[in-house]
Amino acid sequence: MKAEMSKDGKIIVVTIPMVLRRRGGRTMIIAPEGMAVAPSSPRDDALLNLVVRAHRWLRQMEGGKFGSIKELAVNEKLDVSYIARILRLTLLAPDIVEAILDGRQPDVLTWRELRHPFPMDWEQQRERWGMQA
Repeated sequence: MKAEMSKDGKIIVVTIPMVLRRRGGRTMIIAPEGMAVAPSSPRDDALLNLVVRAHRWLRQMEGGKFGSIKELAVNEKLDVSYIARILRLTLLAPDIVEAILDGRQPDVLTWRELRHPFPMDWEQQRERWGMQA
């Protein structure tokens, strides 16, 4: 952080270095290391809601409420392929799901990343997103 007085001596100009980063549809301010900032929620609420929805749908299908993804899609008025992409989130490693719930997931782990196929092997998931234990 740097503060300077204007040429006329009436205004103090404060410069704060920062990076703006989009995450979960929101813009976050990333301050330089060592600079204290007011805490904000790093949780990606959009991704969190999708993970919760995926597990709810899986429970409904396993419980017999829906016999297929197609039945679920008709009930939810959503496309079958969208439902299938969301349901893939139930294949994430438990520690990765926990990180998403706590807002500790790496910046690269967004819905934009997860909507594409990813490894089912939990160790490969951890390696892919830099979350080795």
